[in-house]
Amino acid sequence: MISFESDYICGAHPGVLERLVETNMVPVSGYGCDPFCHSAEEKIRAACQCPEAQVRFITGGTQTNQLVISTILTNYQGVVAARTGHVSTHEGGAIEYTGHKVLEIEGKDGKIAPDTLRGFLQTFWNDGNHEHMVEPGMVYISFPTEYGTLYTKKELTELYAICREYEIPLFIDGARLGYGLASSSCDLTLPELAQLCDVFYIGGTKVGALCGEAVVFTHNNVPKGWVTQQKQHGALLAKGRLIGVQFDALFTEGLYLEISRHAIRMAEQLKQLFLDKGYPLFLDSPTNQQFVILENTAMEELKKQVAFSFWEAYDETHTVVRFATSWSTKEEEIQLLADLL
Repeated sequence: MISFESDYICGAHPGVLERLVETNMVPVSGYGCDPFCHSAEEKIRAACQCPEAQVRFITGGTQTNQLVISTILTNYQGVVAARTGHVSTHEGGAIEYTGHKVLEIEGKDGKIAPDTLRGFLQTFWNDGNHEHMVEPGMVYISFPTEYGTLYTKKELTELYAICREYEIPLFIDGARLGYGLASSSCDLTLPELAQLCDVFYIGGTKVGALCGEAVVFTHNNVPKGWVTQQKQHGALLAKGRLIGVQFDALFTEGLYLEISRHAIRMAEQLKQLFLDKGYPLFLDSPTNQQFVILENTAMEELKKQVAFSFWEAYDETHTVVRFATSWSTKEEEIQLLADLL
């Protein structure tokens, strides 16, 4: 069995694991107040060219989305997201569980268009009954999106300008940020992305770490009572070093982008393989997630030897499935898939 099921099917990149072993017996303070976390924070600020940024570490993506959104919003506000956004679909109502509604708007290939966002906000504030409605208090987007697509610098600039006009923060889910930045289709750098939002996170779980995400508040804007609320959410890790050590390793000598580029090279080979074999793509993803349309009988046969993810029904006889590459994908696995196809 070979697996393209997700980008977190393996443990940690060897460079990260080695660093965890090397530092294992060093006694340090807990809750992120240790030299490894502090070093990782400094390296992340330097990589973002954002000296005023505040960096906070959380163990997983759903925890991160829930905590960031719930600590920034007031109790009468909701978060605007694409209908296909992760907080809208695959987080089990985690945002609503905190008492905040996800305000879904239409997107295309996972992306929110600036005109769509402006229209939504205008309609809300022009509604004479808006005081009886959930107020949009934040905009959430993913980079890359759930469909592997990317916002251009122009699109992100326009979205952020709209958010500033309406005085609401822009939050970027970067669970797969490395795979977006490493794509040849990306026209944004990490420092540019950091300047075009109010908060974002650098995903570690899907990009070489055992677990962990690094939240970057770009304007010295960590919400009041952050640590207390992090603990209330069960998201304050006593052994905070676990995440700090990993991000310190990932942001040493460019490892984060190095392993991300490997995943993109593997994804490009995977994409070309499907095209060469005559399998249609559902859309053109420039990142590590590739969406393929399979005939259902062929899909069931392939599932006997290859792991991949169901995405959505295409029609009565075809299904859209997702193949994901990662830092751990090997060329030999793609060749095995080629033989099976």
